[in-house]
Amino acid sequence: MNTKQSDKNASIELLLRKLCFIIKQNGRELLSDFNMTPPQFNALQIIISEGEITISELSNKLYLAPSTITDIIDRMEKNNLVKRTRDTKDRRVVNVKAVEKGHSLINDVIKKRVDFIKKHSSELSIEDKENLIKYLSSIINSYNK
Repeated sequence: MNTKQSDKNASIELLLRKLCFIIKQNGRELLSDFNMTPPQFNALQIIISEGEITISELSNKLYLAPSTITDIIDRMEKNNLVKRTRDTKDRRVVNVKAVEKGHSLINDVIKKRVDFIKKHSSELSIEDKENLIKYLSSIINSYNK
């Protein structure tokens, strides 16, 4: 790899890192308005995308200990965001499912996050946004291979 290519890769890494930091900071501030922590948000997103998930599966997806997941679910259950049920085939297995308030909260948070991106990308043309989507998707697809 030549120096120019290496410099471009370093610039991409730096810009993506800065952007991730900005989005993460905004996300934390936004979540505090909803009385939610980032781990709760991440867990609730996965629960919603899966429909129903076990504590063990959620633990694996979030790379957190099952006891930590249990604490997160406890808090979300107290806030009426999720519901726990015992598996009908194996009573030791606990399933978690989002309830309507959980779905609504995620939708509200995502809307605010989209508004943040919209505000800070307003100077980009539609074509620029389409290209950005294409390029970011390409990087993500390369990672997922």
